[in-house]
Amino acid sequence: MLAPHDGPHGSAQDRAHDGQLGIGELAERAGVTVKTVRFYSDRGLLPETSRTLGGHRRYGPEALDRLRLIRSLRSLGLGVPEIRRVLDEGDEGDAGRALEDAVAGHLRALGSQLTALRWREAALRLVQECPPDERADRLRLVGTVTAPPSTAPLARFWRAWLPPRMPSRSVTAFLEAAVPQPPDDPAPAQVLAFARLNALTTAPCTPSARPQPEAHRAVGARGAAVLYASLAEAYDLAGVHLRRDHAPRPGAALDCFVSAYTAAYGTRDTPGFRRLLAGQLTADPRIDRYWDLVTEVITAPGARPEPTPGSAHDWLLAALTGQAAGTAA
Repeated sequence: MLAPHDGPHGSAQDRAHDGQLGIGELAERAGVTVKTVRFYSDRGLLPETSRTLGGHRRYGPEALDRLRLIRSLRSLGLGVPEIRRVLDEGDEGDAGRALEDAVAGHLRALGSQLTALRWREAALRLVQECPPDERADRLRLVGTVTAPPSTAPLARFWRAWLPPRMPSRSVTAFLEAAVPQPPDDPAPAQVLAFARLNALTTAPCTPSARPQPEAHRAVGARGAAVLYASLAEAYDLAGVHLRRDHAPRPGAALDCFVSAYTAAYGTRDTPGFRRLLAGQLTADPRIDRYWDLVTEVITAPGARPEPTPGSAHDWLLAALTGQAAGTAA
């Protein structure tokens, strides 16, 4: 006499257990394959209630809701370790925190992936739309930039420019102002500007080719920290004028700009000091190309250029030079 067929639903005897589901029945109700149920069971996500004498897995009625939850979490892209944390906290009565953390983590990862795709798309359009004789150079240029792009080379550029032993908190504050954040959805022109900025900051450069401003030598590392903290406020005030297309002029922004230097130098604000400062700043080395490219990176095509520390400095220096010339006359 032949033994009863023991297919995916188990034997007739297996199905006789009250309230218990065989692996095939559970799979059918959840709309998945038996292989899927076995996969989750083997990894401890879907514990079986018992096994029959024939070795077939049996599941309680709560397994169906658990399996549906697992499917939903998998559809969101969560991996087995993350799903396990969510289920473990659910077994303890509160799955909210683990689920919230897992979803937030995946949103961050997905955002990074989408940004990378947008940068690649814009880079491809940049190469496609440029004249044929420029494509090889454009391709080499954008090929040096990761997607999404890294600002680490720009930060290294400025760290080498700042005075040694400057307090780390001051360096961080300076970098936040000086290093632009690449847009999440760039236009081809912004990709090109960032690639050129990356090339500018990674090009070999000896200390003599990157001279320091006079203020670095005059005030030292801690004095520079005080100086740049105060200059940040002056640049913000100048940015208001730049957005309104105001011509350089004396006022609160210029006074704040000058007071940054008087505080760093430990001197008083006098007409004579302003004339000396104007001459010093005019003679200081400039990194105009850097700030021009930063403007292109952070400004969408067709939009009004966003102020940068570089453009704010130029506005304030023009105001200071004009005022100094007037007092000298």
